[in-house]
Amino acid sequence: MSTTGTTVVAQRRVRLVTGELGSAEGRIPPWAYSWGTAAVFAVLYTVLSVRRHQLQQTAGYDLGIFEQAVRAYAHLQAPVTPLKGPGFDVLGDHFSPAVAVLAPFYRVFPSPVTLLVAQSVLLSLAIVPLADWAFTARGPRTALVVGFGLGASWGIVQAAAFDFHEVALAVPLIAFAVRALGEERWHAAAWWSLPLLLVKEDQGLTVAAVGVYLALRGPRRLGLWLAALGALGTCVEVLLVLPAVNVHGGFDYWQQITGGGSATTGGVTQAGGGGTLVGLLLHLPWPPVKWLTVLMLLAPTAFYALRSPLTLLCTPTLLWRFASGNSHYWGVAYHYSAVLMPIVFGGFVHALTRGRLSWRRGRAVLAASAAFTAAAMPFFPLRELALSPQWVTPAHVQTAEAILNQIPDGVKVAASNRLAAQLVHRDTVTLVCMRDASADAAWVVVDATDSKAIAPCSADTAVAELAHFESRGYTVVVSSDGVTLLRR
Repeated sequence: MSTTGTTVVAQRRVRLVTGELGSAEGRIPPWAYSWGTAAVFAVLYTVLSVRRHQLQQTAGYDLGIFEQAVRAYAHLQAPVTPLKGPGFDVLGDHFSPAVAVLAPFYRVFPSPVTLLVAQSVLLSLAIVPLADWAFTARGPRTALVVGFGLGASWGIVQAAAFDFHEVALAVPLIAFAVRALGEERWHAAAWWSLPLLLVKEDQGLTVAAVGVYLALRGPRRLGLWLAALGALGTCVEVLLVLPAVNVHGGFDYWQQITGGGSATTGGVTQAGGGGTLVGLLLHLPWPPVKWLTVLMLLAPTAFYALRSPLTLLCTPTLLWRFASGNSHYWGVAYHYSAVLMPIVFGGFVHALTRGRLSWRRGRAVLAASAAFTAAAMPFFPLRELALSPQWVTPAHVQTAEAILNQIPDGVKVAASNRLAAQLVHRDTVTLVCMRDASADAAWVVVDATDSKAIAPCSADTAVAELAHFESRGYTVVVSSDGVTLLRR
């Protein structure tokens, strides 16, 4: 028998003695613990997100914006997004050219569902390297706890349920990079992290963090080059590229990220640290919701991820979020923590493989992790799959769908936020409250019950705009159950 074969047998014997291997491993192929778990969650995410779209719970901000960008890429055009304003190139909003990889799929299947399915697959793909690493290191029980823990983690589930976002591309890249770091495959870690520079401008900080880890624990020169490239990439994108492409000539989120002063953006009140270093330091740990976010990040691993230095890769993302004056960045809502979950679970696996972990203690840690996963699920969107109202289409949604069907394809439409997401794949859509962009719209459609207030125009503002269009000669085609359709 070869040396490699002897080593594998020895590892299996050790894991059998410690209780990690059971008779099930002989019947279940190793890949099933990683790819099988990922497939389960890909289906769950897809069903969740597509059903939410069918119930008109998605919105122009943000599903519609990304669909307009991908639609433009699919037709080999600049990613201009009318929902952001006239001639607005989305690369001036966030530097995310990586979403262009979805363009070929959208060209074949031109639908928002294409983006939602792609996001579901990408998010679930992060399970593969970490569950496989857990299986290799600790056996099937650990692989299942890690795979299902990551798949059901609140950060990933929140992202799967909230429209589409470019960070879905970053999640699997980070997972593969973290595993490579944990296994000391230094060059592989660098290659997996480099594409993050094209996903979003803040991800250069994650690349830099990977570089620092490499410099401290692996090839110093490679780590320093990677850290410099990551930091320089973020600086170039934020200070040069984004202002150059942005129609306003600046970076729209600069004040939010730095946390200086106060401002109001998209209906969100900003409260920064006053623009001073002391103010910023005082602002970082307060309000307490920030501590809740940290606790919620570590709890799925029973806080065992703290035993691994890999978990420190979360630091750059948490710092810019907590320094920000935008309260949406501080908590556990939306998609902002999706990129952190593979880091935390990678740190979990790494901690489990370091040193000698007794069978009893290892079993207790895994049980605590699984218990938190089970206890947290009812509080996050995956619970919707088990709720009967989610599978009954309300009369209001049916009415809105019937009214939207009266709008022909290929026309320009000014719409309220949620209805915009239903039309982008077949029409040129702007938000009804953006008068410069919607001035020449052929159709106007507004849902008075639209509660999506994060967009520039609230439901009340959208309804008020109806009178403006009627004063310009638009006529009411139909108005039913709060949904009004006008035609020029």
